[in-house]
Amino acid sequence: MVTMHDDILMMGRSRGWLLEPEAKEICRRYGIPIGEWRLAKSKADAIRASKELSYPVAIKLVSPDVVHKSDVGGVKLDIEDDDGAGLAFEELDNVCKTRGYRFEGVLIERMAQRGIETIVGAKRDIQFGPVMMFGLGGIFVEVFKDVSFRVSPISDEDAKEMITELKAYPILKGIRGRPPSDIDSIAGLLVKVSKIMNELELVNEIDLNPVIVYERGFAIVDARIILRQ
Repeated sequence: MVTMHDDILMMGRSRGWLLEPEAKEICRRYGIPIGEWRLAKSKADAIRASKELSYPVAIKLVSPDVVHKSDVGGVKLDIEDDDGAGLAFEELDNVCKTRGYRFEGVLIERMAQRGIETIVGAKRDIQFGPVMMFGLGGIFVEVFKDVSFRVSPISDEDAKEMITELKAYPILKGIRGRPPSDIDSIAGLLVKVSKIMNELELVNEIDLNPVIVYERGFAIVDARIILRQ
C-alpha cells in the first residue's frame, strides 16, 4: 500500500532499517514529540549545531552500516563545549574510517534531563501481527522481565493498562516523595506507535529506547525502525 511516508521508507528499504534521523522523522509525522536535533556532516557544522542547540549535547554516529551505535562507540554524551564537539565529530568519523563503514555525519541533540527510563517497542509477529511492548528500562527489563504486551491496534485504555499492570508501576506513579510521571503522555505515545505499525506495512519493528518520562511529557533519546524484507 502506498503511503505519504514512502519517501522515507524507500530510503531504508535496501539496508533493511532506517537511520535515526529517518526514524525520528517518521515519529514526528505521526505527532510524536521529538526533541530538536541537527545533522552535521563536517566538524565545523558539528560545532555550530552544538552551539545552536546549547550545551551539553549528545553526538551520535549516523552510518548505514551501523544499526547499534553503542556497540561501536558511536555515541558521545555530555559534550559541554566547542572543543568537545569537534573532538567527538573526529572520533566518530574515525570509527567509520578504521572499520570501513560509510559515514553520513553525526546527529546532535541536547542531553535529556534525568527522569524515569522506559522502553516503548513494537514488533510484527507471524501469528498475532503487530504487537506492542512497554516496560521500565535498565534492570526492570533486563533482570526482572517486567514488561507488558498487547496486540495492536490499541486504544488509550489499552495503553494505560499496559502501564499500570507493570510491577514497577509504583515508580511511575510516584513513591518516596517523587512526583508522579506523565502517564497520559506515555499512553498517547503507545497509541501512536501502534498506529504506525498498523498503517505502515513495511515497518517490522520499532524500538524507542530509552524514553525518559517526566512529570510533564517525555523525551525519546533513541529511535530505531527495522523494515520488513
